[in-house]
Amino acid sequence: MTSSVVTVLGVVLMALGLLFTLQGVGLVGGSPMTGSPFWATAGPVIALVGLWLAVLRRVGRRRG
Repeated sequence: MTSSVVTVLGVVLMALGLLFTLQGVGLVGGSPMTGSPFWATAGPVIALVGLWLAVLRRVGRRRG
């Protein structure tokens, strides 16, 4: 995949991870995920994977 596609995928994963986290802790309602400890835990993990794809992977490739 090109770096642009990977970056966009990372940003999407970060946004979804944030949404899942907010739903898991009950700040965003309207879905079965609301108030679920699983999503309160899985959301940050998904967001971190997105961060790695969007930012850290690009920085690592520039260095060598």
